[in-house]
Amino acid sequence: MRRLLITTVLFLVGLHLYGQKPANTNNKKGVASFYHDKFEGRRTATGEVFDNDKYTAACNKLQLGTYVKVTNAANGRIVYVRINDRMAANNQRLIDLASVAAEQLDFTDAGTTKVKLEIVSEKEGKMGILAQKEVFASPKNEF
Repeated sequence: MRRLLITTVLFLVGLHLYGQKPANTNNKKGVASFYHDKFEGRRTATGEVFDNDKYTAACNKLQLGTYVKVTNAANGRIVYVRINDRMAANNQRLIDLASVAAEQLDFTDAGTTKVKLEIVSEKEGKMGILAQKEVFASPKNEF
């Protein structure tokens, strides 16, 4: 009887744990800002020339080359970017986005916004960026 009870308890605990999703360590929350136009044409940490019209960003918490999905906590808008630069060491912000990404997240008037970052695969990141270019390059009258 005792063995049956222990087995049942272990089974139920296992079912409970199986249904729970593990904490996602690929998520980060913080404040986003965007690049000033004065950085246009300067070299980034990866050696690329910075362009405010490309879906890139600076971040000190993630590896260069990482693709992330950035969600604006205030309005739920999403943008995909690739990390290609670093910020000043004393910067309190989580990420610094190219202007095109900040415009898509709709916070350029405010200057900063709270965001959630999710690391995504290279494939998802590239597809997301490509889709954004297609959608936001189209005239608004086409929709």
